[in-house]
Amino acid sequence: MLLSGGLDSAVTFASARAEGLECAALTMDYGQRHRGEIEAAGRIARALGAVRHEVVRMDLRPFGGSALTGGGEVPKDRDERAIGAGIPVTYVPARNMVFLSLAVGWAESLWPGRDVEVFIGVNAVDFSGYPDCREGFIRAFESAAREGTRAGSEGRAVRVRTPLAALSKAEIIRRGVSLGVDLGMTHSCYDPDGRGRACGRCDACAIRRRGFEEAGVGDPTLYAEVGAGPAR
Repeated sequence: MLLSGGLDSAVTFASARAEGLECAALTMDYGQRHRGEIEAAGRIARALGAVRHEVVRMDLRPFGGSALTGGGEVPKDRDERAIGAGIPVTYVPARNMVFLSLAVGWAESLWPGRDVEVFIGVNAVDFSGYPDCREGFIRAFESAAREGTRAGSEGRAVRVRTPLAALSKAEIIRRGVSLGVDLGMTHSCYDPDGRGRACGRCDACAIRRRGFEEAGVGDPTLYAEVGAGPAR
């Protein structure tokens, strides 16, 4: 299970557990500015019963090209049309390609001789902006992983599971509630303040806030007092 600490990965993890699967959680510390998500991943892994939780440290900052790993500004106060237009500056080049490769390799090493299943929380909200969240990429990667692993070459299944792929943010939130996930454990903000509070203004916060509103579920997020969302 690729566990970022965000809402989508937590609900994906809970969906896998609801199938009766035992799950090992893999979190990437890649130099992201929103490092609170790593702590959130630890909370989620413990709460949802990961058989193992590994944090892999790599530094993607030298590659540049993203406001999440460099010094660029995280976009704020954008409307829905702007958020959905083009590839945002928060795109991290090849991130999911790297993460999925490591997850497949880890799964092979943890459970040798068994089918490989990797879960990732990509969903319909991400498709327009992030190329590495699109179904075409996921299936192409799955095919490549089948060709390039021992599991695949020995005839075992190699699957990338995307249980949230067709869901809106509101639907994801409702699913999380139905599965008993404490969504207050999760972290979505790209630019939290020094106390770890969500900014309430970045794209991730805007999508999250709107999702809770549309789901009719109380938003448990701790926001900074910026006049956006519930400040606590």
